[in-house]
Order: sequence, then C-alpha cells, then structure tokens
Amino acid sequence: MLACGRVDDQRNRANETAAIVTIKSIHTAQTQYFAQFGRFAATLAELGPPASGPPSIQAADLIPANLTTGKKSGYSFELTTSPAGYVIRAEPVDPGPTKFYYSNQEMVIRANTGSRANENSPEVR
Repeated sequence: MLACGRVDDQRNRANETAAIVTIKSIHTAQTQYFAQFGRFAATLAELGPPASGPPSIQAADLIPANLTTGKKSGYSFELTTSPAGYVIRAEPVDPGPTKFYYSNQEMVIRANTGSRANENSPEVR
C-alpha cells in the first residue's frame, strides 16, 4: 500500500510540474499573440492552430492543438480575459492533495493545495 502512495505522489508532482510548464507556454503564446494582434487571446482556441488555412486572430498556431481542449497532464486549463489582460487557471482533473494554479498577464504563478488558487495565493518559486 505504501508503494502505491509513493507512485501517486510522484504522479502528482509530475503533473504539477507539467502544469507549471504549460502555464509558462501559455504566457509565451500570449506575449506572441499580443505582439501580432495588439490584444491578448481570450481563449486557448485563439492561441491554437487553425482547422484549415493560415494562422489568424481566431487561431494563431502558438500552442499545440491538444492544449486547446483545456486538458493536459491531469489538469484542466482555463484562459479568460480580465480588465487588466488575462487569467490562466490550472486545476487538477482528479481531486486530491495536489495543487491548483493561478496566473495572469504579470506572469507570476501562484498555487494553493486543495482549493482554487487566486491572485492572493502564494507564489510558486
């Protein structure tokens, strides 16, 4: 039973690391999107590849198609606009003792364990 707990802990840590890397990728894509179109993307789909044709404001081809679904490595990702820019939330698909993430156009990643993170959550270092 103890070995199973270790495997779960390792999987959670791997998923948490992947979530942080994915948030950083979304930040990079948002920076590129803003440089090209003069505004931040409102959805992950706007950052993703087009269904056909060249990249555009509706689908800029800045993140992989599998991320535009909002699910990756045990996390659900949500991108929304805010008055100051945008907000990224990454929340575990399976509840448990794992971290919830929040970030925005300031590119500071914040986390809470066991509950939704927000702009007041501790910074990830």
